[in-house]
Amino acid sequence: MPKKTAEISSKTIGIVVVCILFVTVAGLWFWLKKDSKVNTQNIPEKVHIPTTAETVIDYNKIEKDKELKALMQKRKAEYGIEKGVDIIAKSDESFKIGDSTVSMQEILDMIRIKSGDIVERNLKLKKTDPMKNSESFGIHVVQPGDNIWNIHFHFLKDYFAHKDISLSPLADEPSRGRQSSGVGKLLKFSEGTVNIYNIKEHKIDVDLNLIYPLSKVVIYNMDQIFALLDLIDYEHVNRIQFDGETLWIPPN
Repeated sequence: MPKKTAEISSKTIGIVVVCILFVTVAGLWFWLKKDSKVNTQNIPEKVHIPTTAETVIDYNKIEKDKELKALMQKRKAEYGIEKGVDIIAKSDESFKIGDSTVSMQEILDMIRIKSGDIVERNLKLKKTDPMKNSESFGIHVVQPGDNIWNIHFHFLKDYFAHKDISLSPLADEPSRGRQSSGVGKLLKFSEGTVNIYNIKEHKIDVDLNLIYPLSKVVIYNMDQIFALLDLIDYEHVNRIQFDGETLWIPPN
């Protein structure tokens, strides 16, 4: 009889031990899970930099797309030009010529690197400032027979036409004494103020003489170039001085 009681007691003790182990394991699992949840809250979430749908100006569709054509006409009218450039794009936009799409920001970064500036990207999450105006750039798509001098002269002629000044086709020719005209000096200075971008090779082109149709574009910083042109009184244009680097514009 005592032997049977001992057997029951052993079974009871075994069940109790198993229950204790189960409760202990369950409690430990619950505690670890809770602690893990707390710790993960301290881990910073992944930062997602929002991407905005970039406007792409398709050169191939300007004449066919009424809205795009109207937009280009509006932008050109703001600067008082019509034929001097084919596209006016903002610094946060892209343009497409043929099958190639190029971001203006990509070009601007290359221009700044070329000029010795350091391009630094701020990757922190930040809100876009709606009050901040982007820069405007005039883009001339190089055509057969173009050369850099004629491109600048055409641009200048268009600018003066909107001021009711007719620029003679010979206005850029030297005088009889072989002295450069004021327009000629202005055009020579302009060669250093623009950039030529090679669409096919995606790089800034340093050779101004090798221009291939529809593979390169001439880029004007519209705000900078018009800040200069607006200082010029055409009646005194021949008094302009240029030494190869600096342009002096006489006061009116």
